[in-house]
Amino acid sequence: MDVEKIEFVKMNGSGNDFIIINNFTKYFSSDEFRKYVPLICRRKFSVGADGVIILEPSSTCDFKWRFFNSDGSEAEMCGNGSRCAAKFAYLEGIAGRNLKFETLAGIIEAEVKENTVKVLMTKPFDLKLDYEIFIDDKKYYISSINTGVPHVVKFVKELENYDVKRMGRLIRYHELFQPNGTNVNFVSVENKNTIKIRTYERGVEDETLACGTGSVAAALIAYKKGFVETPIYVKNMGGETLIIDFIEKEGNFEKVYLEGDANIVFKGKLFKDSIK
Repeated sequence: MDVEKIEFVKMNGSGNDFIIINNFTKYFSSDEFRKYVPLICRRKFSVGADGVIILEPSSTCDFKWRFFNSDGSEAEMCGNGSRCAAKFAYLEGIAGRNLKFETLAGIIEAEVKENTVKVLMTKPFDLKLDYEIFIDDKKYYISSINTGVPHVVKFVKELENYDVKRMGRLIRYHELFQPNGTNVNFVSVENKNTIKIRTYERGVEDETLACGTGSVAAALIAYKKGFVETPIYVKNMGGETLIIDFIEKEGNFEKVYLEGDANIVFKGKLFKDSIK
């Protein structure tokens, strides 16, 4: 594989950044490429990103993607990444403004608007509210839901000063969520339509500036607990706001939409020195 032939686009979705590669020509194997993901995602040493998205042909949709976290692990879904991938596909002429693509979590539908991208998420499942977890012999109450990937949600009063990295890691690796672990979101409620969130992401193994699937998880659980009403505005640490809307029918969530910005940061080409 000649990495110096691989062109990429760096994109940012509400504070999450991604390296996106058009592999429609199949000039490399994504399985072979995944070993380079941790190297090119290293900040200060290489391109730097929260993850890598590879677009490839699909027989049923406009394209299919493979999404790799910055540690090289493959994830089923990424909400902010899906918005960036949709805009990339539109700008590259791979798809129109209304498009569909394959993920490990299912088929994602998206609409590329003038300033934002709106995606229809896969149907959430495995909702659990207010159950106990013990950390260092202390009891905490958490909730959880799968919005394409597993998420824990914990409501806190002092979000700005909360030790997200420590508590996020302890919950992420807790025995309750083994063997695959979970993403962890810490949330405060600002008003009937607005929440604020900080997220520890599995695969990045750190706090990120935003998380689309985590924002959806937090919004759905905040709604279930009676804290907010739709549409729900989710403020993230990147300074952006995501909009979550949905329908609840017979206790189940349907038509769950995530909307926010998706922007190109720069375009480039990989060099051997960046992945050694």
